[in-house]
Amino acid sequence: MAGEQKSVCDEKTFKMIFDTNSEVIRNFIYYKCGDMAQAEDITQDAFVKLWKNCKKVLFEKAKSFVMKVAQNAFYNEVDHKKVVLKYNKNAVKSEGHGISPEFLLEEKEFMAKLQESIASLPPKEREVFLLSRKDKKTYKEIAEIVGISQKGVERRMHLALMKLREKIGTSI
Repeated sequence: MAGEQKSVCDEKTFKMIFDTNSEVIRNFIYYKCGDMAQAEDITQDAFVKLWKNCKKVLFEKAKSFVMKVAQNAFYNEVDHKKVVLKYNKNAVKSEGHGISPEFLLEEKEFMAKLQESIASLPPKEREVFLLSRKDKKTYKEIAEIVGISQKGVERRMHLALMKLREKIGTSI
């Protein structure tokens, strides 16, 4: 097969990609969410997307394609859960448990400003920031996940923090 390009659309090649990578990707998502059923669903969906796009994805890029699709699906689910959680949290707070309305309003305004500021970060900086601050990943772990050097992670984190401090005006 020297010089011959493997096609992701070939069933045997696709099966080999699946067999080689599905467990790693499933575990990666499981470690992030702690829910094996969710991790398996996301992994399966990512491979379905690979199959649907098999003509567009080079064999050498198949693993990174599936990993990126799985990561994006996970983050989309996390974002959805945050919206639901925020709604439920606000519903409980509105019942009032001895907290002043002024404090609740200030907290709500700050959280909205923080979320808006994080959302406005460039995607690469936002990804590094959230992996560090939300997922509690080390710079070394982030470098492996994102596929850049540890120095690159440090640079993105520095830029993200500078932009957030500028927008919010407080230490993060």
